Amino acid sequence: MNLEAKLILGAASGKTKEEVIRDFGLFALGDVEKRVNDMLARRLNGEPIAYVLGEWEFMGLPFNVDRQVLIPRADTELLAEEAIKYLRANKGSGARVLDLCCGTGCIGISIAKYVASCRHVVLVDKSVHAIMVARSNVLRNGVSRIVPCIDADATKAPPVSLDKFDLIVCNPPYVPTAEIDALERGVRDFEPREALDGGEDGLDFYPAVIRYWGPTVKENGAIMFECGEGQAELIGEMLVSGGFKDVKYLLDGGGTKRVVTAIKSGTNFE
Repeated sequence: MNLEAKLILGAASGKTKEEVIRDFGLFALGDVEKRVNDMLARRLNGEPIAYVLGEWEFMGLPFNVDRQVLIPRADTELLAEEAIKYLRANKGSGARVLDLCCGTGCIGISIAKYVASCRHVVLVDKSVHAIMVARSNVLRNGVSRIVPCIDADATKAPPVSLDKFDLIVCNPPYVPTAEIDALERGVRDFEPREALDGGEDGLDFYPAVIRYWGPTVKENGAIMFECGEGQAELIGEMLVSGGFKDVKYLLDGGGTKRVVTAIKSGTNFE
């Protein structure tokens, strides 16, 4: 069996891939067979395997997903890894982190799992359903003690109850509106448009985040964005205009400037 077939059979039967291989002869039975056929039909219709399974892996951790949240991408691991690296190197105990436009919560939850010094990692999304999924992932990954979830709009002023943060990470919608219909079918037809559409040039969210949420970054704290091809330098200019410095760009595996980082003031970002 190929990998997707093993994953589908495991999801339908509640077993691991290893158990699927061991017990393969037992699966052509009743409800399991029906669930497998239904899942195969969905996959053959072009639905992404993550939605068919109802879960996906990110940074070695399991995350619940459905068609109202964006599927965690391997490219986004670059942002999570850089955030983890920054916090381990620059922040002692008690660090406070904000994951803005959190979706499944994959970035913030990964930080909470891999940075023991974090005091709080706040997950924020304007989609109430995304917050429900994020909460399920907080529980699934055992970080509920330090990871609250809040529904709020990244393009508006934050709730007054929020305090300052040592780090903001943000993976906002950044696909230009006119390019969405040209995306591969699995993305275009199945993933939520509101999690993709960044406006005419794909940059609608960045100036709003910098304007409204930038003031919540502590002095010497950092902000980190994921972005699309050709957008990084423009975002860097916005950050400098918004009172940040030491702008850096990180390349993904394809050579695209995928992550932009900057410091509120003071120290250099390494």
